[in-house]
Amino acid sequence: MLRDLIALPNTSKLWVYQGDREFTYDEMEDIREVMYDFVDKWESHGIPVQGYGNIFHRRFLVFVADETGHGVSGCSTDKSVKLVKQLGERFNADFFNRWMFAFMDEHEEIFTMSKDEFAQAYKEGKLTSDSLVFDPLVNTKAKFLTDWVIPIKDSWHKQFA
Repeated sequence: MLRDLIALPNTSKLWVYQGDREFTYDEMEDIREVMYDFVDKWESHGIPVQGYGNIFHRRFLVFVADETGHGVSGCSTDKSVKLVKQLGERFNADFFNRWMFAFMDEHEEIFTMSKDEFAQAYKEGKLTSDSLVFDPLVNTKAKFLTDWVIPIKDSWHKQFA
């Protein structure tokens, strides 16, 4: 069952899929429609999942599931992964490259670069320890709200800087 993000508890399980590119507004409208439809019908062992799904910053797909009443099974998680793979194929985007890092520049524009490009940009001073990076590994609503966008110095990305 589709819910608003604010209506879900902070302990809700969360998945972030970082796209390797920015989507157009028309693409985002199509993606949202598919995500909303999926979450509205999302079930775990026949029980509706109280969930949320949306696209953020024109490139991040986010799914959230309230597990307080009933956990999300591996099968239902697999269905969301399958949906993301289908969206990637449909829109020619890669949501599964974990060596592609996203960061925000001083103008609040978001860019992605490979791990090696990231290290080089840091070395050249284009990125600093205070530059903001996105952590696609956050896994709860609470962490998403507080730790999704953080300075490099506070993230696991710093090991590659």
